[in-house]
Amino acid sequence: MLPYIFAALTMLSVGRCAAVVIQEVRRQFHNIPGLLAGKEGVKAEYGKCVAICTQSSIREMIVPGLLAIISPLFTGLLIGPAGLTGLLVGSIISGFMLAIAMANAGGAWDNAKKFVEAEGMGTEAEGMAKGSDLHHAAIVGDTVGDPFKDTSGPSLNILIKLMSMISLVFAPIFTPTDQTISNDFWIAIIIMVVFTRA
Repeated sequence: MLPYIFAALTMLSVGRCAAVVIQEVRRQFHNIPGLLAGKEGVKAEYGKCVAICTQSSIREMIVPGLLAIISPLFTGLLIGPAGLTGLLVGSIISGFMLAIAMANAGGAWDNAKKFVEAEGMGTEAEGMAKGSDLHHAAIVGDTVGDPFKDTSGPSLNILIKLMSMISLVFAPIFTPTDQTISNDFWIAIIIMVVFTRA
């Protein structure tokens, strides 16, 4: 379940950042005379868009990063090594399959748009190329496909590695017991309360 939540969080992050960039571009079109018309010598403030993307990329990864760090700690302290092993195996298997599916689907959507633009489905006269409803649908698919193949898919590799490393580093404190719930369950509860309040 964690890879799916992680992928959803990264997809939402891309959407929020894109919305802020769109607002900034609209502001520049409105406030900089001649920019929208493409007058010579009029330059956009590119640095502001780059700053928005840079700040957003760091800020938006706080929650997914904490999820990757806290989940193995919570599981290891609450259930113990057996539960943590199940979490890691499940995350690795589902995360690997999800990453491959996202990379392939994102690439397919991107290529579908390029195929329509290259008149692979038909000509403009037939209403099957740029500007057609088919092209608009391909653009919508590419809008979803780009974060699939460029953000969420590759970031799942980091999720798997980070969860595995956290588990290895804190392995000595996950005491094996014959009980269903570990003796250190109260630490897991504190971690979860802090994480949900943040």
